[in-house]
Amino acid sequence: MSSFCKAAGKNGSSLRDEENFADNPHLNPLPQGEADAKRRVRATTNIPWRIVDLIIGALFIYAGILKVLDPMRFAIDIDNYKTVPWFIGVRLAFYLPWLEILCGLALITRKLYLGGLSILAALTSIFIVASIVAKARGLDITCGCFGHASKYLSFAGHLALDFTILAALLVLIFSARQPSEVLPRQSVLFR
Repeated sequence: MSSFCKAAGKNGSSLRDEENFADNPHLNPLPQGEADAKRRVRATTNIPWRIVDLIIGALFIYAGILKVLDPMRFAIDIDNYKTVPWFIGVRLAFYLPWLEILCGLALITRKLYLGGLSILAALTSIFIVASIVAKARGLDITCGCFGHASKYLSFAGHLALDFTILAALLVLIFSARQPSEVLPRQSVLFR
């Protein structure tokens, strides 16, 4: 057996070298002990954040699709805020829904993840500020973000929903920016 190990190892390595290989988590494809336990802990702590990713991503994809289906209605909703001229509002109505959809997909697929999170946080912040300014100016507007279902929410309900989404986005941004230990064999779902 030891001659087989020497033949299989590099430069006549011994069985002892093979044991060192098994202990090294960067060389060993099947981590054991502490690295395996860390991976399990990290995976279970990432599960709630992945669920939040999926919910927020799906929410923005849904809202974007509703706006893509009726861009002129969205242009009218933008114009109701009286913050940008009509021709800019129309351009935003054709551009922003696709941006929301792509950023939602970025959250779900984890490709360009921080960029998607940052853009969605900026869009949500701008929307919150625009809503507060419109309310302070006495404009009675409906959001229209989620179609007819959002018409029945009060202004306070809209703000509560928007601040909840913004808080979730900010938590995801700061949790993604924390340096994390690279562990071998991570699933794409928990990266």
